[in-house]
Amino acid sequence: MSSPINHLIDPAAACTKSPSSATPTTNSAELLLQANELHTYYGDSHILQGISLSIRPGETISLMGRNGMGKTTTLRSLLGLTPPRSGSVFYRGQETTSWPTYKIIQQGIAYVPEDRGIFPNLSVHENLIMAARPGPDGRNEWPLQRVLEYFPRLAERIDNQGNQLSGGEQQMLTIARALMTNPDLLILDEATEGLAPLFRREIWSVIRDIKDTGIASIIVDKDISALLSVCDRNYILSKGQVVWEGYSYQLKQQPELHKRYLGI
Repeated sequence: MSSPINHLIDPAAACTKSPSSATPTTNSAELLLQANELHTYYGDSHILQGISLSIRPGETISLMGRNGMGKTTTLRSLLGLTPPRSGSVFYRGQETTSWPTYKIIQQGIAYVPEDRGIFPNLSVHENLIMAARPGPDGRNEWPLQRVLEYFPRLAERIDNQGNQLSGGEQQMLTIARALMTNPDLLILDEATEGLAPLFRREIWSVIRDIKDTGIASIIVDKDISALLSVCDRNYILSKGQVVWEGYSYQLKQQPELHKRYLGI
């Protein structure tokens, strides 16, 4: 197997260089999160085979790839849910590789998992306020009123129990609850999976709005077109390795990568 292609272009350099000739420029001091050479196993199965990635404050990136290529495992490794056997993870310059998940989350990360994880017997209001807390620096930019402005459907159903919501409304509740923690980094794993087109459009609209507020995001989703429209950079994973990384405009210009790694 050929070695992974790591391709990252400095936006300023991209104005004067072609994508193939631009050189990487990553200053670790500028990074919000950085993962280096992660190797993660489930039992004897070697799932992640040297994953490296980074994200800057306010940046939105995606992890792309077919099912089973290591995207969710990468997220779980970053959060300590499935710790890597080797490699390192840094958040705001602190190594968090061996930290418990709760401590990693407390640094300013909000995680929206595939299974949503709402409390079905609590009301929308209760689901939201139980998660409310200031950010690690004491910020409280996402009070209940502001969150409900981004999710008017939830405002209309504020007294409904979680199990009385549709699948799309439950997903909105999960994202809204994540915002109540005032995160610097939002991690979304298949946030639109299995939803009706109307709800998918609404959630992508909210994701764009969240990006405009300056919150960084790592997104896993099957909607490649939506990812390319909202993400600054993208990582393509195949068999537990990063086989390509770069800016969205670059990936749009390389349909052969879509065919080879994304099933398009």
